[in-house]
Amino acid sequence: MVAMTELVLANATTVESIRPGLVLVVPLIALGLIFLSKDRPNVREAWSLLAAVSMFAIVASMVPDVLEGTVHQTTIGTFVEGIDLVLRADALGMVFALVSSGLYVLTALYSIGYMRGHHEPFQTRFFAMLCASVGAALGVAFAANIFVLLVFYEVLTLATYPLVAHDESHEARVSGYKYLAYALSGGLAVFGGMLAIFWLAGDITFTRGGIEGLSTIAAEDPWVARAAFALLAGGFAVKAGVMPVHAWLPSAMVAPTPVSGLLHAVAVVKAGAFGVARTVIDVFGPETVAEIGMGVPLAILAGATIVISSLFALRQDNLKARLAYSTIAQLSYIVLGMALLTPMALTGGLLHIPAHAFAKLTLFLCAGALYVQLEVKYISEMPGVAKRMPVTMTAFAVGSLSMAGIPLLAGFVSKWHLLWGGAEAGTLLVPAVLVTSGALNIAYFWPIIYTAFFETADDHGGKPVLDNPFGGRSEKSMAYRADGGHDDHDHDDHGHVELPPSDGWDRPTGRLQETTPFMLVPLMSTMTLVLLFGIAPDHMVFFDLINGIVEASGAEGVIDG
Repeated sequence: MVAMTELVLANATTVESIRPGLVLVVPLIALGLIFLSKDRPNVREAWSLLAAVSMFAIVASMVPDVLEGTVHQTTIGTFVEGIDLVLRADALGMVFALVSSGLYVLTALYSIGYMRGHHEPFQTRFFAMLCASVGAALGVAFAANIFVLLVFYEVLTLATYPLVAHDESHEARVSGYKYLAYALSGGLAVFGGMLAIFWLAGDITFTRGGIEGLSTIAAEDPWVARAAFALLAGGFAVKAGVMPVHAWLPSAMVAPTPVSGLLHAVAVVKAGAFGVARTVIDVFGPETVAEIGMGVPLAILAGATIVISSLFALRQDNLKARLAYSTIAQLSYIVLGMALLTPMALTGGLLHIPAHAFAKLTLFLCAGALYVQLEVKYISEMPGVAKRMPVTMTAFAVGSLSMAGIPLLAGFVSKWHLLWGGAEAGTLLVPAVLVTSGALNIAYFWPIIYTAFFETADDHGGKPVLDNPFGGRSEKSMAYRADGGHDDHDHDDHGHVELPPSDGWDRPTGRLQETTPFMLVPLMSTMTLVLLFGIAPDHMVFFDLINGIVEASGAEGVIDG
């Protein structure tokens, strides 16, 4: 069955269809309806949920056809000669679109509980921009060429800025400006790369295995091809959080937690990683990337990011900050898979798109539930908290172990393929990086699980995992900001109650009563996806889609060469 799917996807045919375009009309309509319903919260949130379900339904309706070899395409017109405005739902785009639209349904539901539970301001704008952001992400997924992708890539930046700067505080505005500066600079680099590709090949349409003629031109003038690749991959790497262009990502944690989940698991960082995948697979092709020698430097950057950001994660006492540095590391697994260029490595990198999304969104949804229900923001406030929120912390434990690559969980599936991809590439450095990263994941996630389930306030030292330099200061008076910095003030100076309670946490009053169902159902759902993806990955649609993508990419030629 898998072999047949690979053959079908490798020889896909394209048909004109309204569905790729229709999926982007939905958020446009929803934006107007959400703003018109600003004085009626129930109606406003109903429009948000309806838009999310509609977008996912349209995307899902195209999956059977894509698996059978039919690619849906919406042709809008021509921008200039040689550059068409086309949306195309191919297998690679479908992987990103399914993740974005599917998890948006859960995020939209969760946002209702979070925004109401925390009495957040500007809720109408929040729901509108959340919808617009996912719509832009779907535009990125279904772009048929670099130009259309770049347009939606920049729309995604502009749509997510109000979410990052949501509460309009000085810190939020500074973080928002920082995010804009980094993201727009990355977009400018992509624009330069697009011009170079158009100049070299006369075409910027995504083609599985590489744009026609680009390999010949790259052989004749490799330095120009290298520059074009560096601009494209480097520009996309900004949103993917690859070091040293990662600093915007921890700062963006000032945003509400549903936004953090959107940024880190669903849309923004995945758009960057997806752009790198398009560059390797559908612009240059794995064989051409190998010939111009750009896989190795990209792999070095990704490997260094994985290890260094994991070390930074160790020193974060702020829970969302630790998750932010974890995201920087985890996104580079996708980039590493693309850089290694072998079939197994490409498979592992692409599998990590859904695997990371399921686990990381679970972690952020748990962090948001802890904050809304108990005002817990810091790991040093969490001793014994599993007694009060057992389901939430169980989901957090599952997501954390998946991040570490524990078998039978989603993260193991993608990392196992990456491990064998490193073997195919003939290097021992990749297994070393993966093993080191797994150990570091356990080092910064296990203490959270342990303190939540097995410690009390008296047992806990009130400090991050390590002492200086990576562990920060051990005094409980040290308050860590979301950007990884610190303020030398007691938590009480920030308006927090003294946590954890001196007499310990109370158990919830009833079964599954630890928080509102609006928040509990989504985090339990994402936890279930982590388990399903880990136990039966080949029964999930992502596996068949990705097998077909890799089969048609020409990556086998990298090994043969």
